[in-house]
Amino acid sequence: MRLSLRHLCAAGLLAVAATAASPALAAPRQVVATFSVLGDMVKEIGGNDVHVITLVPPGGDAHVYQPKPGDAKNIARADLVVVNGLGMEGWIDRLISASGYKGRIATASTGVKPQTMSEDDDDDHDSKAAAKDDGKPHIVTDPHAWQNVANGAIYIRNIATALNAIDPAHAADYEARTTAYLAGLKDLDAWVKTQIATVPEAKRRIITSHDAFGYFGSAYGISFLAPLGISTDADPSAAHVGQLIKQMRAEHIKALFIENMTDPRLVQQLAREAHAAVGGTLYSDSLSKAGGPADTYVKMFRNNVPEMVAAMQKN
Repeated sequence: MRLSLRHLCAAGLLAVAATAASPALAAPRQVVATFSVLGDMVKEIGGNDVHVITLVPPGGDAHVYQPKPGDAKNIARADLVVVNGLGMEGWIDRLISASGYKGRIATASTGVKPQTMSEDDDDDHDSKAAAKDDGKPHIVTDPHAWQNVANGAIYIRNIATALNAIDPAHAADYEARTTAYLAGLKDLDAWVKTQIATVPEAKRRIITSHDAFGYFGSAYGISFLAPLGISTDADPSAAHVGQLIKQMRAEHIKALFIENMTDPRLVQQLAREAHAAVGGTLYSDSLSKAGGPADTYVKMFRNNVPEMVAAMQKN
């Protein structure tokens, strides 16, 4: 009887150990994403196997975000940090350094072909590049690569690779979700092209708060203009705004949009001066809050594209 009891105890201990080691019962991996677009992508691929903390919340502006003390603590405890790269989050390197984090960092935009523009076109006069006075045009990189759905697929593959690296036990689950998600993005890309094709090329012109849609415009054949450059951390010059108003009047551009994370006053001024009406809200750098019209990466396009098409038809 004593031997039997000993065997039972040993068996029980083995069962407890096996349960503790079971991947299915393991705690979710802790992943920090810099802003809501990336946070949603991680959630889609990670499912219940990850716990995602998004630093810049929905509706926030990642260009000018001021990190909070709790952000460093969250990064320090993370298994993975996901960033956009391409100069989007100018504050993230300092934050990671301050946190003492030594783990894996996934740059979602790795492999994307960057788009650039002249600093004169960007109108971001407060940037470090503008401080130089060497007589040469200053080139800045556009960080908003996710606005092309094909680039979004690259982001997803990079995120999946990083999750597999930190959690190989769930690699099959991550791969299955990635395959399904990429198929959905392929359908989304085709849908966007079909919708934009309904607008005559001569009418494909849109005014937005800042230059966040360069990749969208290149991929889908739309000309975007904006009073602000690729970042929201500088005010536009009066000359630039005046030139934009003249162009709107001359070309009869009526498609104006406010982005959800920017100050609406600039676009409202343009509308008044050019005798145009402001359309609906576009989501560019940030998703809507949960339950809103653009609370996922896919729904962002499903919201933005019909808004754009309806407005361009009026040009």
